[in-house]
Amino acid sequence: MSQINKLKIFNDPIYGFITVPNALIYDLIQHPYFQRLRRISQMGLSYLVYPGANHTRFHHALGCMHIMQKAVESLRFKGVSISVEEENALYIAILLHDIGHGPFSHAMESSIVEDVHHEAISLLFMQQLNKEFEGKLSLAIQVFKGEYHRKFMLQLISSQLDMDRMDYLKRDSFYSGVSEGNVNSERIIQMMNVVDDVLVIEEKGIYSVEKFLMSRRLMYWQVYLHKTSLVAESILTKILKRAKELTLKGEELKASSPLSFFMHHKVTMETFDAETLNLFSKLDDFDIISALKSWQDHPDFVLSSLSKMIINRDLLKIKLSSEKISSEDLLPLKERVVSEYGISLTEANYFIFRGKIKNQAYSKEAEPIRILKKDKTIEDIVDASDQLNFKSVSKFVTKYYICFPKQLL
Repeated sequence: MSQINKLKIFNDPIYGFITVPNALIYDLIQHPYFQRLRRISQMGLSYLVYPGANHTRFHHALGCMHIMQKAVESLRFKGVSISVEEENALYIAILLHDIGHGPFSHAMESSIVEDVHHEAISLLFMQQLNKEFEGKLSLAIQVFKGEYHRKFMLQLISSQLDMDRMDYLKRDSFYSGVSEGNVNSERIIQMMNVVDDVLVIEEKGIYSVEKFLMSRRLMYWQVYLHKTSLVAESILTKILKRAKELTLKGEELKASSPLSFFMHHKVTMETFDAETLNLFSKLDDFDIISALKSWQDHPDFVLSSLSKMIINRDLLKIKLSSEKISSEDLLPLKERVVSEYGISLTEANYFIFRGKIKNQAYSKEAEPIRILKKDKTIEDIVDASDQLNFKSVSKFVTKYYICFPKQLL
């Protein structure tokens, strides 16, 4: 039997050709856990706003690995020693950093699983793969958990200027058509260096970092926190909650067997065993969308109405406000829904609800982005920047919203 050529090339619309660096990475990409990411949208329901935003988490993970290759190359060129084992650990950790995302991840984390976050599931997948690959992922897991002594390696995977953010801003900007997010990741990577095992950006790269943070802020307002995406995700969360509520009352809802399992069981981090992980690995966007298609015709008014909203993109109305909205403000609207739809006050909560969103492009509390000055001193980007409005990027902006049926206008 001939040996399969594992040094493959992917053609990526953002970076051109992406090469698979070695056979182990190829085998990880080929694994069903990773192939599942082809069936999970990177931007959830954003395609209801930006029709081009249909790219997948598979795309994104490969892009992250590609720019990690560029970062390793750039740092080595500057004399930073990175062993072959460390290099491989960086590629594996960044490739698998999002493997724990479920379909429409944020809606799912708030409904049918309880406080089980995708980072924790990513780690469970990595540990399972490590068993299958006979310990070859051990160093990558150590780096991913922040337990490896070389701090800059974790910063490349998870920080305020990591490969993950650099890829998703550029990629989401490209596919959504929102050009404000198009960051110059190549320039930032060329400006990276390591001092005392900590990641720094050389001073001449400061404008690229400023642009990166401004782009992140704009992408959050224009894309990730766009009000239509926000209301769509809230409706999906409500649908999954309602489906779980009905299932636990003994109603049989049409759903794939993996989705059915999560609707029938209380799933927490403590109960997330190997069998649960196996079922989770079989869940993707198609399970959710096909469930919504059949739930449109369910006799339960709440479930069928909300499912139709997503399928036909006929959503609730959403209004944003800088003022806090009290539960008393919602009561008259709820009473109208009760009388118009003939439903209970509890059921009215599915159609009328409030929430809040926060946007902060740069956090002073988190690990700072460090600028290496020409005199070899190191400064936080906020202090090093001469942009007067730059401090606004690190400010927390909170907006409040209310969702309700259009007919109540």
